[in-house]
Amino acid sequence: MAKLSLFSLANLLFALIIFQCVISQSKLVMGSPLYTDSRWIVDGEGRRVKLACVNWPSHIDAVLAEGLSKQPLDAISKRIVSMGFNCVRFTWPTFLFTSDSLGALTVRQSFQNLNLSQALAGIEYNNPFIIDLPLRKAFEAVVYNLGANHLMAILDNHISKPGWCCSLDDGNGFFGDEYFNVDVWLKGLNRVASMFKGFPNVVGMSLRNELRGSRQNVDDWFRYMQQGAETVHAANPNVLVILSGLSYDLDLSFLGNRSVDLSFTNKLVFEAHRYKFSDTPTWANHSADEACGIIQDDMTSKSGFLLDKGFPLFVSEFGIDESANNATDESFMNCFLSYAAEHDLDWAIWALPGSYYIRQGKTNTEETYGLLNFDWSDVQNPRLLQRISTIQSPFKGPGLPGLRGITTGQLTNTGQLIFHPSTGLCVIRRSVFELIRRSVIAPLTLGPCTHPKALWSYTPEKTISLYGADFCIQADRPGKPGKLSNICFNPDTKWEAISDSKLHLSSTVGDGKTVCLDVDFNTNNVVTNRCKCLSDDTTCDPSSQWFKLIKI
Repeated sequence: MAKLSLFSLANLLFALIIFQCVISQSKLVMGSPLYTDSRWIVDGEGRRVKLACVNWPSHIDAVLAEGLSKQPLDAISKRIVSMGFNCVRFTWPTFLFTSDSLGALTVRQSFQNLNLSQALAGIEYNNPFIIDLPLRKAFEAVVYNLGANHLMAILDNHISKPGWCCSLDDGNGFFGDEYFNVDVWLKGLNRVASMFKGFPNVVGMSLRNELRGSRQNVDDWFRYMQQGAETVHAANPNVLVILSGLSYDLDLSFLGNRSVDLSFTNKLVFEAHRYKFSDTPTWANHSADEACGIIQDDMTSKSGFLLDKGFPLFVSEFGIDESANNATDESFMNCFLSYAAEHDLDWAIWALPGSYYIRQGKTNTEETYGLLNFDWSDVQNPRLLQRISTIQSPFKGPGLPGLRGITTGQLTNTGQLIFHPSTGLCVIRRSVFELIRRSVIAPLTLGPCTHPKALWSYTPEKTISLYGADFCIQADRPGKPGKLSNICFNPDTKWEAISDSKLHLSSTVGDGKTVCLDVDFNTNNVVTNRCKCLSDDTTCDPSSQWFKLIKI
């Protein structure tokens, strides 16, 4: 009975901790500015704040936040909140704030100049208050509405000349390119930082999106990015200063042996991007498991290492084509989510829009990477939202209620979740009542990662045990449900992360064969099966067997 009570206490504590984490993350926006504390972003009281953002473009030809022809502004902001985000990476082109003629154009004039009569009519219907505002004021109005809905904003200098981004020869790629004059860029940073100094929900400024092209070099990166950082901080010391890398923001490896030299501290964040198309040859020429291992190692060597150097890393763009059922897209997202969860990264998914006013000369075009559908009325792919929901809340960090340091009875180990990235769910234990009432024989299933029965301990003996209890997961024959056992020293209760991706959790059963945790997608029951996709077969889909142990 004492052990049972202890286990119940563990469940209760875990539920309380998760609830407090969610509540604390929902009350962030109107408080003090944000800071950095080693690898964490924190509030004025030193509590971890996790950026869980969505990208909302406002840098394209019309220079207006996309979607205002489809839905009211406030409805879009509320939709963002309902999807679980606490933050928007809101993009802007330099010339909006450095060209007075462009900044003074009204929304109506901008759309008339582009012959966007249909979109203009939609804006007049859905957002009549904005139609005759100058473009700068319209940008400001969106930021204000985000704050009114308790959404933090990261203002991202996406490009100089308004238009679609990005290509190697668009004149916007690196300092000295046709549209990328350093003095003009610094002027734009100064103006935006100054303009939004009084907006408490503007918590950060990203200095430039996806540096690229033949001019890019490390020496100029240090010279000019440091100037940009000092410019922003001097104009608005409240905001986080976010620095991107080279080669479309894939590469920050040059920071491994050279440091940024700034006059201020506790405000510096680095950002990186990752897409499936960032690594097309890798995905084409290797199995999903091999490719994932290669890409996770590459992410660590080019950007993830900054966490160990004591800097926050904000993955400010990632995403997939949500209109297609593409196996490689699925594998990329599973691989990325497992990495983001393991490292508890701050992030912003690309992108919010279901459509654009105009993109590369085509009007009313669909965004297949968009979270919303074409008319912005609903979510395009609810399953993707489920998959990212687990990483929207922090797993750990300073000032948060956590499991480290709990000293009640045996509750002294670090707890872990068994995260299944393909579903965005975690392995949970069914209650005895549920097993009896539903007459099921599978004690393990998938459920919300916030569930009190989702908490486990991975012991030095390589057992996966219920947190605060002596029961451990036991492998069975292929196709059989995973078991819970109180005999935790046999080979079939030892689990190791194997394969290139380290996402297969394997054990050895009585016949000496290796099996892996698996999911029966028909029932969501956790079973054991022969480990699959460990070879170089590029057609094999490992998604049901990919799990990640996440420390909390």
